[in-house]
Amino acid sequence: MRSTVEWDLDNRVLSGITAIGVDEIHIRKGHNYMTLVYQIDEGKRRLLAIRPGRKIKTLMRCFRDLGPGTCSEIRFVCSDLWKAYLKVIAKRLPQAIHVLDKFHMVAHLHKAVDEVRREESTRLAKGGYEPILKKSKYCFLKRPENLTPNQELKLGELLQYNLKSVRAYVLKESFRALWEYESVRWAKWY
Repeated sequence: MRSTVEWDLDNRVLSGITAIGVDEIHIRKGHNYMTLVYQIDEGKRRLLAIRPGRKIKTLMRCFRDLGPGTCSEIRFVCSDLWKAYLKVIAKRLPQAIHVLDKFHMVAHLHKAVDEVRREESTRLAKGGYEPILKKSKYCFLKRPENLTPNQELKLGELLQYNLKSVRAYVLKESFRALWEYESVRWAKWY
């Protein structure tokens, strides 16, 4: 006797899929993941494929599950910056516009700003300067509207200095404007 899931997989319609998302979820302790491919077309959101792992062969199997006809119709794909996914998407969906996930882009920006802040803080301490960057991590990483009053005050003081950390923060904040553009032309210009 066949399960409902098996019947659904054999009878699902995969035509008309033009936009997909690719991501992974952590399923238990250690490095145990499931790779997910889901449809994100307007008005139609559903899980299309799920496989254990998050390697090149994992995503290749997901696309094999969808079939070459479905893959050739895909025009947009959204994913994070996981190198295995980037390689497979470039190979299997060359016709698709690849959109990088905003959450992961912002996370990389935050990591870069904090790295600059830590390095500069260490350099200043070794040089015998006042520890002005002490307790400033979240001043640089939070959105301005989410700062506590003390963090606002600290950030205001730090912005008066000619520091690499300040320049990194200003660049991170200016990058936020990219997400506000509705015009592809203006976003490319930016």
